[in-house]
Amino acid sequence: MAVIEYDAYKQKLLALEPTLKELEQALNIESARKELSELQIETEQEGFWNDVERSQRIAQKIKRLENKIKKYDHLVSDWEDTLTLCEMAQEEDDASQLDEVAQGCETLEKEISERRLAALLTGEYDANNAILTFHAGAGGTEAQDWTEMLYRMYTRWAERHGFTYQLLDYEDGDEAGIKSASILIEGDNAYGYLKSENGVHRLVRVSPFDANARRQTSFSALEVMPEIEDDSEIEIRPEEIEMQVFRSSGAGGQHINKTSSAVRLIHIPTGVVVSCQTERSQFQNRDNCMKMLRAKLAEMKAQQHAEKISDIKGVQMKIEWGSQIRSYVFMPYTLVKDTRTGFETGNIQNVMDGDIDGFINAYLTASANGTLKK
Repeated sequence: MAVIEYDAYKQKLLALEPTLKELEQALNIESARKELSELQIETEQEGFWNDVERSQRIAQKIKRLENKIKKYDHLVSDWEDTLTLCEMAQEEDDASQLDEVAQGCETLEKEISERRLAALLTGEYDANNAILTFHAGAGGTEAQDWTEMLYRMYTRWAERHGFTYQLLDYEDGDEAGIKSASILIEGDNAYGYLKSENGVHRLVRVSPFDANARRQTSFSALEVMPEIEDDSEIEIRPEEIEMQVFRSSGAGGQHINKTSSAVRLIHIPTGVVVSCQTERSQFQNRDNCMKMLRAKLAEMKAQQHAEKISDIKGVQMKIEWGSQIRSYVFMPYTLVKDTRTGFETGNIQNVMDGDIDGFINAYLTASANGTLKK
């Protein structure tokens, strides 16, 4: 009897071989190996580490390529091992290995699905780190509390994926929550995955701040931008920037500084404003501001297909009814639904704990298929 079951698993595994080959081409593994080899040779050249900025960029690229190749090779190795185990157990009619073979097949299908999604990330900045900026909508404490819940959701998502995050800017709410915050999420394809989260998020719940326990609707906006270290196309002239310094208000009482180390940069041609107050040094805060400004301008340029930065005009996001990309309903039932893909789940607690991969996957698949609702 076990022989028949093993044969079914063997056929399933053999059917995955062409998929792995297609995946190798879609992920450009061969060219990634070649580029990695060339970059590693470059790091061995004399004087390579003298240019710190350039050497760091190349080191980051090497790490990304190694990670990409390692994940694919690991997938192929798992497939080979599971197929070998299946064939050996089938020959010996050893039913004790059935569970392991079944588990191996299930894991492979899941990993192949994840790698297929990674293959969809072909945008110019998809491989980059992501800068997330949260803005509370109208509604005071209620909206500010919702913004803090979203902040927690995305930091939990980062932790689930082994990504790191760094706080760039943070403004406390009046009574609870946060008015605004910016974080940098660092990890392979962070922007590619999180770009789907850009937009207005709507919450429906019984307000914990309402003595009459009435149902409230709140809005919070999330901006997602790629971190861009250096881009010759994003030219920012010194005379186009107005810099202001102010005292840090701190994040929940942390990093409070009595000196004016917090920095605000205003890009005069577009009116874009960015600020950073989490570092003790004014220079570090300014560097972070420049990262945020470069990212914001690159995102605006991509959205408007502008030829030059001077052609870009500031885009204001309306944080209100009808503009949301996703609704989170706590009462009278539990449901999280994406308006663009139709993807939904009733497990709202898991979502708030950072389990948003279903929404991200649905967006990337719909985007690749051209079925996204506008």
